[in-house]
Amino acid sequence: MRSLLFLLIFLLFANLAFSFGQEGCGAGECRSCHSMTMEEAKKIFSRSEKVLSVDFAEVPGLYVVELENKGQKAPLYVDFSKKYVFAGNVFSIADGRNIAVDKAPQAEPEKVVSFADLARIPLDDALLLGKQDAQWKIIVFTDPDCPWCKKLHVEMAQVVANDPQIAFLIKLFPLPMHKDAYAKAKTIVCAHSLELLEASFAGKPLPATTCDTGVVDQTIAVAGDIGVTGTPALILPDGRILPGYREAAAIVAIVQEMAEKAKTN
Repeated sequence: MRSLLFLLIFLLFANLAFSFGQEGCGAGECRSCHSMTMEEAKKIFSRSEKVLSVDFAEVPGLYVVELENKGQKAPLYVDFSKKYVFAGNVFSIADGRNIAVDKAPQAEPEKVVSFADLARIPLDDALLLGKQDAQWKIIVFTDPDCPWCKKLHVEMAQVVANDPQIAFLIKLFPLPMHKDAYAKAKTIVCAHSLELLEASFAGKPLPATTCDTGVVDQTIAVAGDIGVTGTPALILPDGRILPGYREAAAIVAIVQEMAEKAKTN
């Protein structure tokens, strides 16, 4: 019965043109450079009754999207390019588990939330996006060559434009997979220039590094120390680490939630 359900859902969406692809850092474990929102999943599976959840699949390079049709739940898998969909059984070689069966229709397990000790994050070198006297400051680890950092930066600019009580403190954290990011990060840090970071996001060439600084290496070390392994990553004022891209509305909603909790405490 479950195999028939997979087949029916697959055939239902087989004629869709998956044209929502984004450039990223490649497949495998590079999850920090990839993201799929519920809105994107709803566009891809527009003929489904309901999209229940979107998450990274256990299989590297895939998202798992849980759908509901006529009361039946089943997962489908979308690759990081968002051009292909997979349905059916997925087995783990290590232990023989059928990952697809394990996924549906069980409830999502509670996700582990990581916290950082804010006192261990130097902020003298951080670039400020927003007002200095903003009530809520979010630390952001970013890479000048990371495509999802670029997308997040646009959302961050929208946040500060709409809410002056939120600001972002940006730390330059170049990833080794981006061969030019380290030199660009040093240039940006030496100039302490938000404009240069935005120029890098825009694909413009940056001038050569103008100083000999150890700040970028320090940031790389700090990131590893507090558990930040990719970019973008947001560190909330309460220390929570939120890896990956977030839309402006989602960021504002998180801050509003913190503000409400602060009122009641």
